[in-house]
Amino acid sequence: MLEVPTTEEELKPFPPFNLARLLKTVFDPDAGEKVCILIDLDDPRGVQDFKFLENPDLTIQRHAYEKFYLGFKEGILDELGLTGGEMYAYKRTGGSNLDLPEDCYDIEGNHLSLEEDVYKPYDLILCISSESATAPLTASAKQIGFRGATMHGMNDIILRSGLAVNYNEVSVQAEKLRLSMTNADWAEIDFAVGDTTYTLKLILDQQDAQKSHGLCLGKEPDIANLPAGEVYFVPAGAEGQFPMLYDDGSIGIMNVSGGRIQSAELLSGEQSTIDAHNAKMTSDPVTGEIGELGFGTQTLPVSGRDIQDEKILGTVHVATGRSDHLGGHLTPDLFAEAQNATHDDILFAPHKTPMVNVPEVRVHRNGETHVVIENFQPAAYLNAALEA
Repeated sequence: MLEVPTTEEELKPFPPFNLARLLKTVFDPDAGEKVCILIDLDDPRGVQDFKFLENPDLTIQRHAYEKFYLGFKEGILDELGLTGGEMYAYKRTGGSNLDLPEDCYDIEGNHLSLEEDVYKPYDLILCISSESATAPLTASAKQIGFRGATMHGMNDIILRSGLAVNYNEVSVQAEKLRLSMTNADWAEIDFAVGDTTYTLKLILDQQDAQKSHGLCLGKEPDIANLPAGEVYFVPAGAEGQFPMLYDDGSIGIMNVSGGRIQSAELLSGEQSTIDAHNAKMTSDPVTGEIGELGFGTQTLPVSGRDIQDEKILGTVHVATGRSDHLGGHLTPDLFAEAQNATHDDILFAPHKTPMVNVPEVRVHRNGETHVVIENFQPAAYLNAALEA
């Protein structure tokens, strides 16, 4: 991935991060509600006496301590009328949206149960982790009855922009874009790699578009994924081809039919990377299922973390794997291996995939085909929706 530094000028439009404002806007909590913080560590016993702070590489967890835990201890609980403020740690899962372990630890070093000692006693749970925990926490929230927010990959840019915005305004903008795409029959994405263009068609079957808008109001169990700001669908099917950038820099072409990636072909890089991916899909076919189509809705600076960068207006992402937290059918029990039950976003954006252009994204609804994105910019159709 190309490094795209964010300048102070790009951060000027955003107010300073304010924890009380964020919690008030996202949750509008009642007086007396109990809140806690969850972090992940390779060895969760490192939360005892905050020993993890000795490791300079644990920047996400340090932000959880400095901006949230200390914020609670320095008066935010009293300001909002909340109780609690404790911090707990669980063992890193190593994959996006994998189920969380049952064990956790508190700062006194006590070995506890996530369900009994965290999920059940608390009303609001803030998970600040290395990998996304949105899917498993959403499932637990609906079963047990708490609300919360997941903020994986937190860094300074996210704190100063994506977590500093007014989520009431984010919700309004996301709703305008949602209304412009809801009940679509299908969407098509063109991907230009060199002189070749690949097209992926996603069958949407006139479903209601959904939005991730950062608001988790009322008392219904729910989890907000922050930073928020996207319109998304859970495709009913998918056909075609699309490029994918692997972690080692290799690029493969995904051959899609029947709603799943059936095979990958090497475009550049290491054949062994492609072979490993094909072997995984052969042994556990649902890992290739297309579980999401998402569009960013916010004007934000590039953070270098997909959790924010996929929320930038003009970007598009698809995801494979687990989809139950989005309203889809693919739950962890349908995977051959528990460690494969991830939800993996594949983001297309100039800074992330500079070797891939997206000349057009089209959405067909109400008998008409509308261009919604052109060269990573919102097309006239989306701009008109925003101005409505």
